[in-house]
Amino acid sequence: MTAVPHNPGRDRSRRQVLVTGLAASALLAANALPSPATAAAGPARRTSLPKAVLPKAVLPRPTGPFAVGTVALHLVDRSRTEPWVPGTSAHRELMVSLWYPARPGGAARAVPQMTAAAAAHFGSAEGAAAMNLRMAAGSVDWGSTLTHAYADAPVDRRAGRLPVVLYSPGLGDPRTWNTALVEDLASRGYAVVSVDHTHEATEVEFPDGRLATMRIFDGAPPSDPEAISALLEKVVAVRVADTRFVLDELARLNRTRFGGQLDLRRVGIFGQSAGGFTAAQTMHDDRRFLAGINMDGEMDYVGGREPDGTHLSGVALDGLDRPLLLMGTGSEGSGDYRRQPSWAAFWANTRGWKADVTLTGSRHASYTDAQVLLPRLARQGAVPDGGLAAAVGTVRPGRALAANRAYVASFFDRWLRGRDDQLLDGPSERFPEMVFAR
Repeated sequence: MTAVPHNPGRDRSRRQVLVTGLAASALLAANALPSPATAAAGPARRTSLPKAVLPKAVLPRPTGPFAVGTVALHLVDRSRTEPWVPGTSAHRELMVSLWYPARPGGAARAVPQMTAAAAAHFGSAEGAAAMNLRMAAGSVDWGSTLTHAYADAPVDRRAGRLPVVLYSPGLGDPRTWNTALVEDLASRGYAVVSVDHTHEATEVEFPDGRLATMRIFDGAPPSDPEAISALLEKVVAVRVADTRFVLDELARLNRTRFGGQLDLRRVGIFGQSAGGFTAAQTMHDDRRFLAGINMDGEMDYVGGREPDGTHLSGVALDGLDRPLLLMGTGSEGSGDYRRQPSWAAFWANTRGWKADVTLTGSRHASYTDAQVLLPRLARQGAVPDGGLAAAVGTVRPGRALAANRAYVASFFDRWLRGRDDQLLDGPSERFPEMVFAR
């Protein structure tokens, strides 16, 4: 989850909980919680501009050789009851989007980044734009942003069988909040599945119009470290179960809907913040996932069980025997794995291929759509509380986007396709912004 302007560092003052509801928002970042000063500041300010004149965002075009298709899928896990609604007998429901190389028809139109209801809530005082990015409620017309993908377009058979990559967003963020990266990967010949974690994302809209909002708190948010630790453990456990179920469902859908086009022998996973933690832990728990990327997600639960005050996860304690790329930022406590105990533990314990790169001048939200959308919105007057640099750093948006796309594609090409462009071997003149830790 993006926590701006606060950094995912080890400073305990950053590991607080925002009061939810009218007082403020929610639990921030994979273990990276905002300072008491921000909690006291309350919810983001509100604007009253008419929608017709609100600032609008534009997503950058994908760079791969294929057009992109997308389909939204409603999945029901009948083996689990809904974990975030106490006392319910309802089964766990998820929304996912599948992005893939496509042949759009002549009349096809690109689909919106978010559905109308989801976009309205995303930009409200209770949505992720206010909670994670400190954007004023109602200050942006989020519903006007279009993707470059076409709904239900036929798969482009020239791409061959498609390696499959799952994407897990940050805590509070919807599955749509890394569209610029996800659809670029699809344009390069991948099937990418972005996952909404229901009742943890600030909003998930289902096909019948229901809008499931954040419900990870049973009453008030926890304030003591043990309770926060227990909540984070549950968050990650639910997320891992979600991703494993989605992969199960893809096997069924590959037979019944996608004509065997998905190559489920070549599966990867990546995510930002809590989603990066989810990617690593899912690989630890499920060997079907062959390679993963953790984009600025710590891999512990707070709680103070270890001498340094951490409560390390299974993947940090055990490491992996398959490749994982760590992508850090310029935020306090991020970057080089030596600066954060869970990454250091993972580095020492892992047996598989590993690398740690840091995007110079970046912040926690730089590995999301915030990096390319917020600067454009700021030029139209919609500036995050605390300023643009606090939100997405000082790295130029175009350079950050190009680097993110290149390193993610290079990693999955290497480990899912056997195509090594050697970008991950060390520092590159193409991307001097990316610094390697050794």
